[in-house]
Amino acid sequence: MQAMVLRRPRPIEEGPLEYTQVPTPTPKKGEVRLRIAACGICHTDLHTIEGELAGGKLPIIPGHQIVGTVDALGEGVTRFRPGDRVGVPWLYSTCGKCEFCLRGQENLCENARFTGHSVDGGYAQYVVAPQESTYPMPEGYPDTQAAPLLCAGVIGYRALRLSEARPGCRLGLYGFGASAHIVIQIALYRGCEVYVYTRSPGHQQLARRLGAAWVGRAEEGGPGELDSAIIFAPAGGLVPQALRALRKGGTLALAGIYMTPLPSMPYDLLYEERTLRSVANSTRQDVVELLETAPQVPISTEVQLFPLQEANRALQLLKEGGIDGAGVLEVP
Repeated sequence: MQAMVLRRPRPIEEGPLEYTQVPTPTPKKGEVRLRIAACGICHTDLHTIEGELAGGKLPIIPGHQIVGTVDALGEGVTRFRPGDRVGVPWLYSTCGKCEFCLRGQENLCENARFTGHSVDGGYAQYVVAPQESTYPMPEGYPDTQAAPLLCAGVIGYRALRLSEARPGCRLGLYGFGASAHIVIQIALYRGCEVYVYTRSPGHQQLARRLGAAWVGRAEEGGPGELDSAIIFAPAGGLVPQALRALRKGGTLALAGIYMTPLPSMPYDLLYEERTLRSVANSTRQDVVELLETAPQVPISTEVQLFPLQEANRALQLLKEGGIDGAGVLEVP
């Protein structure tokens, strides 16, 4: 099969992904194989490729927002049949035995494996995945528009919940890429008033079109205090700016898997029971709930399409903030 393979981490500007032929995987017991139609690109892929996320295997095929069709079953698979349209997200497998798994926090599993980082992912024509980490995709979404739901949507959904945003609250979104452009639709559906902080003119235009009450740069401060906020941009310097905008008792959630160092800041920014928390991966229930929520809103994903072999160029654009909405690779 054709795939984009990372042999060693390097800056994306050097074109580290190699378009090459690799063996087609065979599903083992409890696994399904997908013939991939589309795979979303993500900042997590970029952090893996550039070596900012430790612990992954090499060589690796990145990609963890995978949509395709089941074409082969391993022994014992009962959830799916050949021809089913399914998706595979970031969380690939968990041990089911550690304290986190036993209390429903498998996103924190001590032995978790992640698609496109610990095991080969979706920048390829085929992928295998455990049946319990494979999900039926909602009707009404073409493959390319469904792909961003599997990470941008799922992580955004979890971040929104952990931000404790409630109907009628003022919610701030810092950074307006693939995840935030989905979150704003869920938040508005739930009756929130959304303020978007982003530097990109294209992202600002998209935020206004999707219904943001205010759009501007973080240093402008915004028109009033926020009840909840989510930082999507991997920039630690945004944390004190967001805390300054947060009212007493508010919650700031950090949605990224990687962030530059947080600057020193006065305790007053956190005092008065403000909460600062990270968002780590997602649970299987998060995936199920997001895929059920998407057609109810309904969520519309803005996508920019690229051929699989142009993954390096697509990720360069992502790094530069040059993609409005989500980037998606079309697999031949």
